[in-house]
Amino acid sequence: MTGRLKTCVLVSGNGSNLQALIDAHRSEALDIDINHVISNVPQARALERAREAGIDTSILEHGRFANRDDFDRALALLINSRPPDLVVLAGFMRIIGHAVLQPFQGRMINLHPSLLPKYRGTQTYRRAIESGDSEHGASIHFVTEELDGGPVISQVVIPILETDDPAALAARLAPLEHLLVVATVKFFTLHQVEYSDGAVIIDGQKTDTPLQLGADGQLIPESETR
Repeated sequence: MTGRLKTCVLVSGNGSNLQALIDAHRSEALDIDINHVISNVPQARALERAREAGIDTSILEHGRFANRDDFDRALALLINSRPPDLVVLAGFMRIIGHAVLQPFQGRMINLHPSLLPKYRGTQTYRRAIESGDSEHGASIHFVTEELDGGPVISQVVIPILETDDPAALAARLAPLEHLLVVATVKFFTLHQVEYSDGAVIIDGQKTDTPLQLGADGQLIPESETR
């Protein structure tokens, strides 16, 4: 892999994390080429953000396919129409199947709004509050066929306040998610992270502990946050 990291971003909604990647590229903080943004939702605001930045976009509506396997095969072909070095799922509200995973194994990451392995799936803010947790956060993990079950690369943690409801918690976490996405993708541009045999490899060493987002917006080992 040479030159800028060719990156495809999959989106379904507002696209604020996509915007964070676009802004980081514009400021030269991130050496990437976002060469394709794909959405399963034609009205997604994320598509407008991409077009405003001059990025090629595609729409692949899952409802137009007879079954999930047909959609997955079409999605894999669409992603590969502009071959990426990295595929980033940034609010892509579809389960990724084998046909998509197989050609991009180890090159596809997902942002999930919980401290995995806690709260896979949806409604993570509500579930964390109702469980009486003292903290919540977001994780970026390699995508595997297990829903939100791939090895975790990085996390950001925030306290849950007594006044928090799901909307307030989500709003406080959002700007830190943006920093987490940018910091994690930067590790890929620097060739400091890879996937091997179901594990995360950081600087050539297998790690079972996710990197943590520091106060300066950089990723650091968990031991340095204590």
